[in-house]
Amino acid sequence: MKPTSGPEEARRPASDIRVFASNCSMHGLGHVFGPGSLSLRRGMWAAAVVLSVATFLYQVAERVRYYREFHHQTALDERESHRLVFPAVTLCNINPLRRSRLTPNDLHWAGSALLGLDPAEHPAFLRALGQTPAPPGFMPSPTFDMAQLYARAGHSLDDMLLDCRFRGEPCGPENFTMIFTRMGKCYTFNSGADGAELLTTTRGGMGNGLDIMLDVQQEEYLPVWRDNEETPFEVGIRVQIHSQEEPPIIDQLGLGVSPGYQTFVSCQQQQLSFLPPPWGDCSSASLNPNYEPEPSDPLSSPSPSLPYTLMGCRLACETRYVARKCGCRMMYMPGDAPVCSPQQYKNCAHPAIDAMLRKDSCACPNPCASTRYAKELSMVRIPSRAAARFLARKLNRSEAYIAENVLALDIFFEALNYETVEQKKAYEMSELLGDIGGQMGLFIGASLLTILEILDYLCEVFRDKVLGYFWNRRHSQRHSSTNLLQEGLGSHRTQVPHLSLGPSPLLCSEDLPPLLVLSPRLSPPPTAPATLSHGSRPAVCVLGAPP
Repeated sequence: MKPTSGPEEARRPASDIRVFASNCSMHGLGHVFGPGSLSLRRGMWAAAVVLSVATFLYQVAERVRYYREFHHQTALDERESHRLVFPAVTLCNINPLRRSRLTPNDLHWAGSALLGLDPAEHPAFLRALGQTPAPPGFMPSPTFDMAQLYARAGHSLDDMLLDCRFRGEPCGPENFTMIFTRMGKCYTFNSGADGAELLTTTRGGMGNGLDIMLDVQQEEYLPVWRDNEETPFEVGIRVQIHSQEEPPIIDQLGLGVSPGYQTFVSCQQQQLSFLPPPWGDCSSASLNPNYEPEPSDPLSSPSPSLPYTLMGCRLACETRYVARKCGCRMMYMPGDAPVCSPQQYKNCAHPAIDAMLRKDSCACPNPCASTRYAKELSMVRIPSRAAARFLARKLNRSEAYIAENVLALDIFFEALNYETVEQKKAYEMSELLGDIGGQMGLFIGASLLTILEILDYLCEVFRDKVLGYFWNRRHSQRHSSTNLLQEGLGSHRTQVPHLSLGPSPLLCSEDLPPLLVLSPRLSPPPTAPATLSHGSRPAVCVLGAPP
């Protein structure tokens, strides 16, 4: 604040509005509350100040309202990299079970659930598989495990994988991890499971990624006995390219690769970043796949979980739904619930999952950070006439078998760059403060220090007006008590004659304050008591000894 000037302003208290207006850095107040009488000029200044303050408050309210709407904007950028982590590649044979591995016991337990077979059709189906029907007196096993069935009868990568290379270096089944999906037994390359080091690539283009040659083994495909939702009519493999944190949903998101063709898949990595509420709707809290009928102990420590992903959330949601409806889980689902029996698969699990997918009951928000891969596909026929005989000798297969069963797959990065899709706050707190400061300077010529001046003035007003009121009231009460005391002393002045003020105090009792100071030149002895009457209460005092 500006220093006061003039003797008149110096005599005024700091709580005076004229003193504040003349010293405040806010424009216009000095013209409104300045010295002098009311005039047209002062009225015009007052109107201008009021209009400016109202406009400023309106602009501030608009900026605050816009900030509380929490708008966001999406920024797309392309960045270069010298090395990229190669994605996880999951592949499944479209045929879930090999015909040569099925047994009469498998048909007894799972024939109706998986193949839609009646018990009377089992002998004919076994003959179609090239096997002998169950002998008379056949006794099935007391228990049956669906996961063991798919692990034993599913296609083996050792039989399917004919050739494998990554960045020109040989690879094999040991570089793949077996995993169960809704399509059965599948295999994931570069999964990073069990702490395995993730493979990277330093160049883009063909020959700098994963090159594999597979045998789909059509002779092992199950015969189509009856048309149902689980009956496959196609031949080949399903492939999904995904990040290591995301579980494969290959039955919904997998690409189809057909035998007799070499398929090229060009990928580009995309890193997505979304904002949490209230600016967006992303989430980073993983959903526990275990269904708990009763809430768990809130004091118990949470179990470690994988990073939140959209597919992981949907899979956990499906697991909880099936566990609640059926009391079990399907073999590819995570969690601790027991695996469903074949009868539970048929009567409960499959209908529940289909109904859930139709209703889209899982409300899974986008993850706050995720990685996905854009893909472009192209294909050519293999083998050519010139290479058919060579491949037949190399693979020890006939040319017709190679044309019907062998496929090649080449997955690579288009270039070592990646796209970033990032949500950003459209209006930050710093921008809100900047706008408020700009409007404040434009309309009322004030700043943050002006606000401090106003607060300081309000403190002065509180001290002078409020605290001063109570101080004056207390002082007046003390003054009234002193007058009453003086009147009481005047009425009893004859009882204590010739008392005068002096340096020696009068010693009084502890419960009464000293009322008089007596001179050492009094005639009564130092020990003689003096009795003073104060209303109805006597005060007994003893003269103090002279110094």
